[in-house]
Amino acid sequence: MSIKLVNSISFRNLRGDLFGGLTAAIVALPLALAFGVSSGVGAIAGLYGAIFVGFFAALFGGTPAQVSGPTGPMTVVMTTVIAALVARHPDTGVALAFTVVILGGLFQILFGVLRLGQYATLMPYTVISGFMSGIGMIIILIEIPPLLGYQSVGGVWGTLQQLPTYLSQPNPIAVGLGLLTLAVVFAAPPKLNRILPSPLLALVVVTVLSIVLFGNASIPRIGEIPMGLPTLRMPTFSLGEWREMFRYGLMLGVLGAIDSLLTSLVADNISGTQHDSDKELIGQGIGNCVSGLFGGLPGAGATMRTVVNVQAGGKTPLSGMIHALVLLLVVLWAGPLTTVIPHAVLAGLLLKVGIDIIDWGFIKRAHRLSFKGTGLMYLVLALTVFVDLITAVVVGAFIANLLTIKRLTDVQSDRVQAITDPAQSHNLSLAEQEILARSGGDILLFQLSGPLSFGAAKIISQRMAIVKDYQALVLDLSDVPSIGVTAALAVETMVQDAVKRQRHVWIVVTPGQVQRRIERLQLQRLFVASGRVNEQMASLRSPQIYQLENRFQALQSASAMVRPENPVAPTTSEP
Repeated sequence: MSIKLVNSISFRNLRGDLFGGLTAAIVALPLALAFGVSSGVGAIAGLYGAIFVGFFAALFGGTPAQVSGPTGPMTVVMTTVIAALVARHPDTGVALAFTVVILGGLFQILFGVLRLGQYATLMPYTVISGFMSGIGMIIILIEIPPLLGYQSVGGVWGTLQQLPTYLSQPNPIAVGLGLLTLAVVFAAPPKLNRILPSPLLALVVVTVLSIVLFGNASIPRIGEIPMGLPTLRMPTFSLGEWREMFRYGLMLGVLGAIDSLLTSLVADNISGTQHDSDKELIGQGIGNCVSGLFGGLPGAGATMRTVVNVQAGGKTPLSGMIHALVLLLVVLWAGPLTTVIPHAVLAGLLLKVGIDIIDWGFIKRAHRLSFKGTGLMYLVLALTVFVDLITAVVVGAFIANLLTIKRLTDVQSDRVQAITDPAQSHNLSLAEQEILARSGGDILLFQLSGPLSFGAAKIISQRMAIVKDYQALVLDLSDVPSIGVTAALAVETMVQDAVKRQRHVWIVVTPGQVQRRIERLQLQRLFVASGRVNEQMASLRSPQIYQLENRFQALQSASAMVRPENPVAPTTSEP
């Protein structure tokens, strides 16, 4: 199935898309400025990111009403990238960082081409919760310095080292402006928020107050930002940094994919549409590549902007493109209006973003759901804050998978039964119970049911080891819909062990994946017979392997083999 690259632009919902895009741009403007300043490369980088990622992700993406741009998680990573590369390469560090943005976009395009979109969100909720809460904590920590009137140091550890100094000597004006900003965004009435989004309201009101009341005060402000169209930045590589650059690029690509596709699920729920995950990844990748080429921050699908867009009437990709064009007009003609915005105001806006990202709902009740899940969530949160995001996701996903495998293995262990006494099983018919009773323990019925993964292999070996004294093995796989390679090899080992002990083996398997996999084990190199076992087989004394599709027939044949002096009446079907 091919992916249609460029979306068809439709004007059938022009009025709704126009209002949706305009409203989303109003919400995006203060956040784009704040993310740009927080990243360390300036407010204009946040605007460029919102413009280019927003426009091209809408044009090429797979979620009709989604609005994309710089987000908290992506900015956190970008801040780390810029701080690390500029520290080692003062002259070219920023150029290297924007090359990392391009690499992240290329990784996302690759994910989409390889059709990995369906797997991007297949991650345990405990890992996602810890991961997102950790990002929220990072945003809160790195925004404390500008809230107190200082320049952001760009990283968690640097902030924590300087935090005692900041707290002992705060700038009271900056603190007041930042706290007032927080009060406005938290306390804005919902009705007013629908007309004028609280981030923009706080930005305008508190900035005006800072000019009127503290125009001559020494507080950090955005300052002049470039006007006009951005200039092309060619990718810059450093041979000594290529491993770190690819690592950071992969981090941006993976994080952007998860962030965008989670927002796509939200967009589906509120708009009643169905997104195309792989196409969305390609669109996000193209947007990030272009953003990196023009000095913009990396971005992803933005939940709040997407929700606002849909609520205002946006339904098609045109709304996301209009949102980007409105922001472009701000860059071209309204740049001077942003120069006086205090950093403390932007810090207040981002503190609200960080607080909202933290998964308070799950944190409050996680301990009631699962202690293991709670521990895993806090582990991922700590790794996210104090190590890095990729390590947090990898370690979290690995541990979550181990816990899942353990639970599945426990479930599968209850479905593996080694039966010689009919009283040991409750799912045998009266005729089958009679056969086992007459065999006097000479027939071992080994029953397996449900999907068998590699976790079942150990259980099969353990169950088999406790039963040694039998003359015939009936291996019942008729209730197994699928079997993994490791479990199949465990079955093979069981059969080989029986043959070495000069025992006859009946394998009961129905047509399908299990039968094909068992046949690929080539057990027929010993001997395989299909169909109803005839009387001549009872005279065979060398180990034989028979493949049947009926458990009763297998038990009947095994009884004739081990107890020829007391045969069961032959029949083709169970009475």
